[in-house]
Amino acid sequence: MVQGSAYLADVGQQWLRWSYVTGSSHRILDALRQHVVLTAIAVLVGLLISLPLGLVAWRFRRLTTPILGLAGVLYTIPALALFALLVPITGLSRTTAEIGLVSYTLLILVRNLVAGLEAVPPEIREAARGMGMTPLRQLARIDLPLAIPAIVAGIRIATVTTIGLVTVTALIGQNSLGQLIYSGLTNFDRTPVTVGAVLSVALAVVADVTLLGLQRVATPWARSRRVQ
Repeated sequence: MVQGSAYLADVGQQWLRWSYVTGSSHRILDALRQHVVLTAIAVLVGLLISLPLGLVAWRFRRLTTPILGLAGVLYTIPALALFALLVPITGLSRTTAEIGLVSYTLLILVRNLVAGLEAVPPEIREAARGMGMTPLRQLARIDLPLAIPAIVAGIRIATVTTIGLVTVTALIGQNSLGQLIYSGLTNFDRTPVTVGAVLSVALAVVADVTLLGLQRVATPWARSRRVQ
């Protein structure tokens, strides 16, 4: 029994050495902070690009397939291949990392925006037109607010996906939790790999729960409808 406990303790030390965690806390926190920054920039820029693209795709139906098709092509390019194409142009820089990360958010965000706008009941739009609302005012007061659940769902998926993809940017020199994983694999040290992986998963969970809470705050009518 004692031997079994000692074996389990030894295995646990192989995967996670607390001496490394305490001694490298500054490095770990800096990697976590950079990971958050890279993710936030990618999702915010992706949202800024996706909003006009999604509105155009929804308003002009003949453009829906080309826009989603182009976003889909970008989404299917492997991350390493995309970074390899960008490095000769933008170098081993944050710009290279962000271009790649942003491109992977577009399909998710545009598709969810279009789906949310298409889900608005036609009778509500008809009532808005009957009240004399202009198309722009109807978009701002009716269409976009009712599409918020679908839009936020897209942001949640894009955020969680981007958190995972940011780890790959370590291969082009970007500081993130991926650097811990990469250094651990290079040095055959399981502890940095464990720390980087666990923190990446924890960050994704926290981000998803936070965005879900913001969605509930922004759509109180949805909660009222569920209660009824």
